[in-house]
Amino acid sequence: MQDRVLKVLEFTKVREQLLAHATSTLGQGKIKQLIPSTDFEEVVRLQAETDESATVLRIKGNVPLSGIYDIRAHIKRSVIGGVLSPHELVQVASTIHASRKMKRFIEEIAEERTEIPILMEQVERIIPLTNLEQTIKMAIDESGEVLDSASQLLRTLRQQLRSNEAKVREKLESMIRSSNAQKMLSDAIVTIRNDRFVIPVKQEYRSHYGGIIHDQSASGQTLFIEPQVIVQLNNQLQDIRVKEQVEIERILTELSSNTAEHEAELQIIVEILTNLDFIFAKARYGRQIKASMPLMNNDGRIALYKARHPLIPSDEVVANDIMLGKDYTTIVITGPNTGGKTVTLKTLGLCSLMAQAGLQVPAYDGSELAVFNSIYADIGDEQSIEQSLSTFSSHMVNIVDILENVGFNSLVLFDELGAGTDPQEGAALAISILDEVHKRGARVIATTHYPELKAYGYNREGVLNASVEFDVESLSPTYKLLLGVPGRSNAFEISKRLGLSERVIQSARSHVSEDTNQIDKMIASLEDSKRQAEVEQQEARDYLRQAEKLHQEMQKQMQEFYENKDSMLEKAAEKAEKIIDEAKSEAESVIRDLRKMRIEKHADIKEHELIDAKRRLEAATPEITKSAKQISKKSKKPTLMSGDEIKVLTFDQKGTLLERVSDSEWQVQIGIMKMKVKEKDMEYIGAPKQVETRPMAIVKGRDNDVKLELDLRGERYEAALSRVEKYIDDALLSNYPRVSIIHGKGTGALRQGVQEYLRNHRSVKKIRFGEAGEGGSGVTIVEFK
Repeated sequence: MQDRVLKVLEFTKVREQLLAHATSTLGQGKIKQLIPSTDFEEVVRLQAETDESATVLRIKGNVPLSGIYDIRAHIKRSVIGGVLSPHELVQVASTIHASRKMKRFIEEIAEERTEIPILMEQVERIIPLTNLEQTIKMAIDESGEVLDSASQLLRTLRQQLRSNEAKVREKLESMIRSSNAQKMLSDAIVTIRNDRFVIPVKQEYRSHYGGIIHDQSASGQTLFIEPQVIVQLNNQLQDIRVKEQVEIERILTELSSNTAEHEAELQIIVEILTNLDFIFAKARYGRQIKASMPLMNNDGRIALYKARHPLIPSDEVVANDIMLGKDYTTIVITGPNTGGKTVTLKTLGLCSLMAQAGLQVPAYDGSELAVFNSIYADIGDEQSIEQSLSTFSSHMVNIVDILENVGFNSLVLFDELGAGTDPQEGAALAISILDEVHKRGARVIATTHYPELKAYGYNREGVLNASVEFDVESLSPTYKLLLGVPGRSNAFEISKRLGLSERVIQSARSHVSEDTNQIDKMIASLEDSKRQAEVEQQEARDYLRQAEKLHQEMQKQMQEFYENKDSMLEKAAEKAEKIIDEAKSEAESVIRDLRKMRIEKHADIKEHELIDAKRRLEAATPEITKSAKQISKKSKKPTLMSGDEIKVLTFDQKGTLLERVSDSEWQVQIGIMKMKVKEKDMEYIGAPKQVETRPMAIVKGRDNDVKLELDLRGERYEAALSRVEKYIDDALLSNYPRVSIIHGKGTGALRQGVQEYLRNHRSVKKIRFGEAGEGGSGVTIVEFK
């Protein structure tokens, strides 16, 4: 990409904004070198890594990238034998620590089943240099001071140093507390000059203390003297300090040598942390401008939905849809000055550059952009005073360069094509230039004032007219792009709104050709139709959203209904079971009484006693009352078959039976919805035409009922197979064409054993796993011959 294009389309400003989102000079350095790529595979990878980092930010909110330093110079100096300073070694340890934190952070997110393969590939290359980090931290604190714990000798020397300093201070403090000190000293303090302890003595008493003069005040009235009595003690302190410095130098040399030994690992750490800082800076910037990842293609297709210019404040920018490269490859935009034509060009150009640089673009999800080999832009007044070029000449120099290099996989943006010269000649040149670029297969957007170009889109295949909307009422542009509608002059309307006489306006209209008037009327009609279509489209979207909402609410209510219905049935069954248990208990009591009477009275039981016992037995039998309507329906209800038309009583809707789910429930198609419905909630309407019906097998008797499914979950292997064998025999006796065996998923041992038995059974025609609505691989469906 040309540097001039990056500047004209303001990619350099985006890069400057991106800098603020990097956390280290390493990331900032990479951002400063950022340019769009022209390699399709690389752009796809760059977009994928930005999307992964955006996902991490969405999940975690932030990333632990603090404490990163550019230690490349430190590493290089340690390798050639240089001794690193304490601050440089602290930066090395801090960078190692940051790499360990980042590696652990990314791995923890990946363990949470978040797909971030590119970030994982980055951190997998990091080798945690924990030993080197701990060695440096044990020797040097965060402020760059070498610690006593760095070596045993250093600890001993510093203890001696503190002990001797205490002796010197004690000796000097006794001197300044003496009776003569107030008269001879300028101030009763102990201070340091040239790393030696001294006291401030007045000029006239210099000989009283003897010793060495190290400094004097600005006025010369005070001398900073090291008294003779502490010279030897100060000498001893100085000797210990020299030994301390020698030991510190040895420690730093050893740490620098350890750093040099890990040069390769440290270089990899710096490289990866640079990449990660850069990647997450892109994601943070995308979050700031509310951007999304565009779909990239290599076919020149552009589809930006509600695209915004990222450098215009969000409360001022107008979002536009921009489509190019599918049904048409050239767009000619006409409209008034300051109407937003140039912003539209820059929005498309800048979004393309951002996408090819791996940045997300300020547009809705699902937007699509192409990877171009080159992007050209002739935008703005680039008049050069030094070269004595006019505006027209300056534009023409750029256009000549574009025509020399443009190809099929190019995006070309022309602003005010042909402007700056005679209108007739300028329009002719503009048409010729557009024809040439369009013929080469490039994607082109051009803006112009020339009315001759309004008809350009109608005379060329693959060319579309467009305009920017202007509100005549407010005398201001709306900055809204209207694809398929050419721009028109608003001079008469604006003049009228500003108070120009109607007579003058009518006179002006008479000087305009009839063709021009017809074109303006046609454009006005197109604009009205466009606005009306957009309003109707929005209304249709609103209706669709309302319908979807109602559909969801209806499904939710149906689900709640069936859940409550099942719960009520369960409660009723429990209550019935309780009544039956009570009846059984009462019956047993009656039988016990009869036996007791027979024994006690030697079978001599009176008739009234038998009648009373019979009455108690009859009273113990629970009564289940049914409405006449239910009895009538049950008696008249025919055998149901797949395809029968029925009425679902709960919703008062007609439906079609699809298949039996259980012995009391069917799957029913009602309109576009499928649902499970109990048989008692149906009313039979009629059978489908030319459908052969056959009676359903019914096994009577409570003790002989055979269900259409066998639940083996929780059973042991041998007991489960025994149950399967008996169940298959019962199902065959009941003439069932198909049954279900629920074995669950688990380890798969029970499922394998059940299916092995069924495959070898002579009466089994076919077995298969259940579908999504039947239980999936946790259920085996068995069909009999």
